[in-house]
Amino acid sequence: MAIVARLRNVVFDCPDPLALARFYAAVAGGTPVAEDDEWVVLQVPDGPRLGFQRVADHTPPEWPRADRDGQQLHLDFDAGPSWADVDAAHEKVLALGARPLDLEDREKKDFQVYADPAGHPFCLCRIP
Repeated sequence: MAIVARLRNVVFDCPDPLALARFYAAVAGGTPVAEDDEWVVLQVPDGPRLGFQRVADHTPPEWPRADRDGQQLHLDFDAGPSWADVDAAHEKVLALGARPLDLEDREKKDFQVYADPAGHPFCLCRIP
């Protein structure tokens, strides 16, 4: 099947584009490039291009809130094959400003859920 268009960016609304781009650069690699105070781009090595745009009245998604807008969007990161790898990644993302949303039942789910500094959910996943 022929594609209609090529994906350019996954874009995050946030109050501080450069700060959030730096957070994701520390998690996944790459160097944020600020086009101006309103727009920052991060090319993740061997991954997607992430865009960050300033929204002054940004309201982060509430996780889990299926009765509202739901998750809207989240990113999954492979942290490694063992829970020790996930635990090491856990400490690093907390130091970068993430906060835990769901650390329960990880043996059943193979992932843990966090919020980035602007409130967007993301997961650290154990590679089974």
